[in-house]
Amino acid sequence: MVFIRQRITIVNIRKPAEHNVNQELQWFGTSLGLFNLRDKDKSTFRVFIELLKSAKRRETLTSDELASRLALARGTIIHHINKLMESGLVVHEGNKYTLRVENLKALIEEVEKDIKRACEDLKEVAKEIDSRLGL
Repeated sequence: MVFIRQRITIVNIRKPAEHNVNQELQWFGTSLGLFNLRDKDKSTFRVFIELLKSAKRRETLTSDELASRLALARGTIIHHINKLMESGLVVHEGNKYTLRVENLKALIEEVEKDIKRACEDLKEVAKEIDSRLGL
């Protein structure tokens, strides 16, 4: 049996009252559980935004390119890229990284499909367990 690990976190928080792109992007990422209090310099946010910009230009980036553009250590980039890949938002192609899809709306549609697949799998296993337990 092969297990593919994907961690999807959705945090239901109030949308920003004003229409400010930076605040909305922060809300977007926080709602996806990408940013937390330990990330004091907002490294994950910065990596995510740089990947979003590169998606707009239809380019992929290496960890070294991300490190150079963001003035962060390559190890820091790899840590945050792994987190973004684990959430299913970023894909690894060769030695380069890119967002899974070309825009945020499509990204959320893909996450929604992932959640639905996970719920279907959970229901199927729950039904089997219930049957075995006589529930």
